[in-house]
Amino acid sequence: MVGAPATAPTAHAQEFNCQVTVSIAQLTGSEFTFLQELGEQIELYMNERSFTQDRYLDVERIDCLMQVIFEEAVTLTSFQARIVLSSRRPIYGVPQVSTVLQISDTGWQFNYAQGSPLVFDLEKFDPLTSVLNFYAYIMLGYDYDTFAEFGGSAHFERARRIAALAESQNALGWVDLGDNRGRKDLIEQVLDPRFKPLRKVYFDYHYAGLDAFVSENEAARGSILAAIESLDALYDEMSRSYVFDIFFSSKAEEIAAVFDDSPLSSQAYDVLRRVDPANLSKYDKLVN
Repeated sequence: MVGAPATAPTAHAQEFNCQVTVSIAQLTGSEFTFLQELGEQIELYMNERSFTQDRYLDVERIDCLMQVIFEEAVTLTSFQARIVLSSRRPIYGVPQVSTVLQISDTGWQFNYAQGSPLVFDLEKFDPLTSVLNFYAYIMLGYDYDTFAEFGGSAHFERARRIAALAESQNALGWVDLGDNRGRKDLIEQVLDPRFKPLRKVYFDYHYAGLDAFVSENEAARGSILAAIESLDALYDEMSRSYVFDIFFSSKAEEIAAVFDDSPLSSQAYDVLRRVDPANLSKYDKLVN
């Protein structure tokens, strides 16, 4: 996100560098091979569209991976699918990247006929493209939150408007999944004031933590530990929330690597076993 003028040759409006794969292994019959072209269409849809007014250099585009796993063919053109996506951001001064977001969404139902275009329209609900738009703004929101405190709010608000439009159409997969894991649940939790401390953690963890490793390792680890410790007091309220699970499912392996063989490893383990018991096996090496 740079302030370069519109004529700068290396700046573009497109925000994503997204790789898309499609799996039809669970579908029976050869008549569904045309769905592979949908992966190509989704990739173009995500990579050649402007979701914001910001200017991006090529190196600033958000890397994302997206899998569309077809689980059932209701008809020859109506499908039940799972979407698995992740997004990453660079770490300042080093070649490594950090996974910011990792989500698996099993409730995607849509129609697609061979050769059908994907039309971008934020004011009209479409079972296929509205899901793509929703997760585009979710990825943007989380990415911006890692560079500025609550920096992703405007993008999250766009995701909320998409979810509200879907709800008005009684669309499947957005609400009433029975486990508070619908798309509307996600965006409501992201923007719920009670969960603002978790959004602040995204900034402190990445900007004051990971991005500072190049200059001072132990100070950076201290910042990351402080960010995680800040969730301790909120654990009882947040532990069963979707956004809490998303943070640790995306970060557990990285956190374990950050504190491995560190003077803070035991202290980090004590905090992590309280706030993230689901991933305790990944943290065991911190005390073994």
